[in-house]
Amino acid sequence: MKESFLHQGCIYGSDAEFLAMAVPFVQDGQRRGEPVLVATTRPNQDLLRDVIGWKTEGVEYADDGHLGHRPPQHATAIHHYWSRHQSAGAVRVLAEPEWTGRSGREMEAFNRMEAALNVVLADTEIWMICPYDTRVVEADVLEDVRRTHPECVVGGRAEPSSQFMAPEEFARLRSSSQPQSIAADLFRFEGELAAVRRYVLNTATALLRSDEDAVGMFGIAVGEAITYLARQGVDRAAVWVRPAADRVVCTLHSDTPLDHVHPFVGYRPPGAIERPGDGLWLTNQICEWLDVTSDASGCTIELAMPAQAADDLRRAENSRLSFGS
Repeated sequence: MKESFLHQGCIYGSDAEFLAMAVPFVQDGQRRGEPVLVATTRPNQDLLRDVIGWKTEGVEYADDGHLGHRPPQHATAIHHYWSRHQSAGAVRVLAEPEWTGRSGREMEAFNRMEAALNVVLADTEIWMICPYDTRVVEADVLEDVRRTHPECVVGGRAEPSSQFMAPEEFARLRSSSQPQSIAADLFRFEGELAAVRRYVLNTATALLRSDEDAVGMFGIAVGEAITYLARQGVDRAAVWVRPAADRVVCTLHSDTPLDHVHPFVGYRPPGAIERPGDGLWLTNQICEWLDVTSDASGCTIELAMPAQAADDLRRAENSRLSFGS
């Protein structure tokens, strides 16, 4: 194994193809004394255990929930696994989320995370294979496997992916923050950052599920986003808060471009040395999605949390009026 992050995709269409990749990957790790995390679907875990045995030294099995349902949680769990086992010198991870029932937005978020892993895990000694089942996964997602993984595994053989894209380029192409398309002035407020935070909480509380913890967590998420802007020299911003597809979406926008926005800010857990955007890791863990972009027109942060039914919109209007905006 190389002494750096090795990230491979595996597109398979049958149980036999899955096993042709997974069995040698796990067994070779056992022979070398490398910890192996098998975080795949329950049926695939059973297939693998039937071949290599149910009591396997050095192999840890985990379902999708162990890595977290959302991509930022997924990336963080893999980094934590490495942190726990790095004394072994190298670790292996077989990571396959449960795709059934995921929305198109969730699929897109996983694709973006796959690109991000090439950056945020670059200094680890993880060998990671990400299996994708053609019987379940849509064709456009499979195309992105080749764009986000430097190599693809067919059976026990790895080949360079001719379609692989630089992670930053992939992220730019898939950026989804477009505040200029928002027409609902009813939910727009502009002012100093402290006033923006108060407005966001006042407006969003009526739309969030009737759970004080959810409101508090949303406040933390927004607060970290605003802190990030403040540390970049931004002192004013416009904000839109609105219901969208059973979520509360908050978009912060400043006309001041940021000097540099890493396309995967918020993915890597904070370390001993503080880096710009470390607080956005917490925002990314809390929210259903987080997008951060900057160009000549300014900078934008968009985040979302699950919401109550859209008919709560009128209550948000009443809350908004207390700000006189």
